[in-house]
Amino acid sequence: MSKREELDREKTEEARRALRAVERDSETILPSSVARAADTARDHFMAGDKDPDDAIEVWGSRIGRIAGLFFAIGLVIYLAVTYL
Repeated sequence: MSKREELDREKTEEARRALRAVERDSETILPSSVARAADTARDHFMAGDKDPDDAIEVWGSRIGRIAGLFFAIGLVIYLAVTYL
């Protein structure tokens, strides 16, 4: 086997290892990002940043945030129906 063939084989193996590493890492990045976003959204809508001992503040924040979400969805639907 010539020196050139040996170098080509080493480069091919290195490229395959790099591709396997990228594939392995991409599988972990996407699910963890989605899970983190879902946790953040859940904590936001469940008023996780408010004092749990103050029930009025917690429930007021929950109601306000959920009402804001429905308002935003309704506004998007209204604008889509009106202008598209």
